[in-house]
Amino acid sequence: MTVLPDVDEPDYASLADRAYAVIRDRLIMLDIPPLAPIDDSALARSLEVGRTPVREALKRLETDRLVHSYPRRGTFATGVDITDLAYISEIRVQLEPLAARRAAGYAGPAVLDGLRETADRLERIDVRSLDRDALMRWDLHVHRLVYRAAGNPHLEDTLIRYDNLATRIFCLFLDRMTHFDRHVGEHVALLRAVAGGHADEAERLAREHVVGFEQAVRAVV
Repeated sequence: MTVLPDVDEPDYASLADRAYAVIRDRLIMLDIPPLAPIDDSALARSLEVGRTPVREALKRLETDRLVHSYPRRGTFATGVDITDLAYISEIRVQLEPLAARRAAGYAGPAVLDGLRETADRLERIDVRSLDRDALMRWDLHVHRLVYRAAGNPHLEDTLIRYDNLATRIFCLFLDRMTHFDRHVGEHVALLRAVAGGHADEAERLAREHVVGFEQAVRAVV
């Protein structure tokens, strides 16, 4: 049985917010492949919403660099360009350690307990047994937990955007990576460092995680 992280259904403020979150994750996970045309009518039907929320969501996703609209041609998923990896990593290697340090120093007891419980659960999983979808959802889940725990909504939004772009690259090359399980396994140590309030260690582990990700991708390109 596939083991997925426990994620509560968000209380979306609007149908456009819900459409944005669902379409965003389909793009990140490559369920909507790079360069694929976006059929807003089909998306509206699959989400059981009108076309207006979908169109509003696509405008936001264009800002996120996940889709691009062309006059008289329509909207398409953006391509995944390996040359973007260096640019994305340059930003993440600065901001991921900052988020981890802030989370270790500022998160409240309830949040830290949640991080510790997630680490316990992840440690019990044989990561090598996870399929691609479950692996990526665990990766996204852990990163977003740390971003939220940092307590800075502007930092959180920025990191989510760049982690989304990095995840698309991860998904594209995952089948070629021989030690992908180590990447997700590293989350256990990071979560425990944050939950234990070890800011220096959390910062170091977050930095090493980003650097290791870039190296792992470049090794198979």
